[in-house]
Amino acid sequence: MSIAGPASEISRIENVPLRVSVAEIIRKAIVNGTMRPGTPIVEMALAEQLNVSRAPVREAIQILEADGLIESVPYKGKRVKPLTVKEVEELYSLREQFEAFAIRRIVERKADVSVLRIHSDNMFDAAERGDFLSLMQADEEFHRDLIRLADHALMLSMWDNLYLRIRQIMALRNSANRDLRQVAANHPPILDAIEHGDMIRAISLISDHTRSAAQIRPEELGIEP
Repeated sequence: MSIAGPASEISRIENVPLRVSVAEIIRKAIVNGTMRPGTPIVEMALAEQLNVSRAPVREAIQILEADGLIESVPYKGKRVKPLTVKEVEELYSLREQFEAFAIRRIVERKADVSVLRIHSDNMFDAAERGDFLSLMQADEEFHRDLIRLADHALMLSMWDNLYLRIRQIMALRNSANRDLRQVAANHPPILDAIEHGDMIRAISLISDHTRSAAQIRPEELGIEP
């Protein structure tokens, strides 16, 4: 029996090494805030939880150390790398500049931002369901597409290099805000201003949105002073 359609439409089966799969599972737990900064990394416990041997877990941890998400502590073992107030301030101040610059280019180029509306709607849907992880995914996609729509390849590359820590901080910040609907509600005014070509208001709103992270106490984010 033949398979209908061109072969190019058939997805390939990827042979992903186990260490890579394990690293991705742990990476998601860290950047989604499930494994908070400072959480001890215990190979045996992770191996049992993931139903794998310790070898791929050990290799996965090495990958995540290279990502800067896990660190070794002398005489104590490994842990999810803590954040500091300075790191958060630096990342968010840089993020603010990126997103303000992106808005300028989007408004000037009159770019189609309909995809941002989809992400915004998805945030509200997730908030209504109380689905924190789906809200985080839509939030992340909103901000990455905001950068992408600026049509600036170098800035997008820099954003992707910072992505893991930015997403981690976003997750910790949003988890501290118990009202998921308020998290979702931060985005439509920004989008409305962009769609109306009101660059000054859009930049002001995105700056306020980014700076609001500083209003949350470090202990709520699980970061070190």
